[in-house]
Amino acid sequence: MIVVTGATGKLGTLVVEGLIDRVPAEQIAVVVRDAAKAARLGGLGVEVRVADYDDPAALGDAFREGEKVLLISGSEVGRRVPQHRAVIDAAEAAGVALLAYTSILGGPAADFELAREHQVTERYLIDSGVPYVLLRNGWYHENYTEGLAGAVAAGALTTSTAEGARIATAARADFAAAAVAVLTTEGHEGRAYELAGDTAWTFEEFAAEVARQSGRDFPVNRVSGEELRGILTGQGVPDPFAAVLVGVDDAISRGLLDDGSGDLSKLAGRPTTPVAEAIAEGLRS
Repeated sequence: MIVVTGATGKLGTLVVEGLIDRVPAEQIAVVVRDAAKAARLGGLGVEVRVADYDDPAALGDAFREGEKVLLISGSEVGRRVPQHRAVIDAAEAAGVALLAYTSILGGPAADFELAREHQVTERYLIDSGVPYVLLRNGWYHENYTEGLAGAVAAGALTTSTAEGARIATAARADFAAAAVAVLTTEGHEGRAYELAGDTAWTFEEFAAEVARQSGRDFPVNRVSGEELRGILTGQGVPDPFAAVLVGVDDAISRGLLDDGSGDLSKLAGRPTTPVAEAIAEGLRS
């Protein structure tokens, strides 16, 4: 049995759909907080198990001996370490065969704030003795293309990254394909995969492609980190998370979200999705 946590999220849904294409649905289970949200998956024959990252007792029945588990990292920044530990403890107690964790590109070398909880989780997983594989995901295209039509209407791409900084994004579906490959093939135990797009781009290149496809001017509005933090909080982003996002821009400026390993396309078995395709989708939605 292959078990996917967080299976009703955007990445988890894609992973489960990819697994159904590879293995019979009855060999797949999902661990979710709300069974109603997983009704569609249950209708496809996937086993639905209800548990919560914040409820270690409920997680005690989430896994079975010999299963492969995908731990999709929690979305609640600041709470993820205890949540992830609870899942890892439950997997250890159950005797799972492999636990794959969606970490962050660079792992221990990622010295920005958003990476901290991932680094602590990686170390805890490694020290736990649970057979593991680390899927160190880079940035999604969708981080920049969801809501893109609104950004174009606003008139500019605002960033605090340095001019010429490059980032190697990929589609969320590309990262899902890599996870599916790891869960359905052998030889991954103890590996750490650095997952990023095949082609890095600059914000100037991104904005130019948006302008080309939309037919509207879309300049890069480069601001300081403090200015960006103020813009984000003015849009309703909580200040601590705004600071985290500014830290990500700084990491991009220092090349920490660019990677040339090719691990993602190797696992997916195909080239990663060009950012121009994600831009087209973003402009349509």
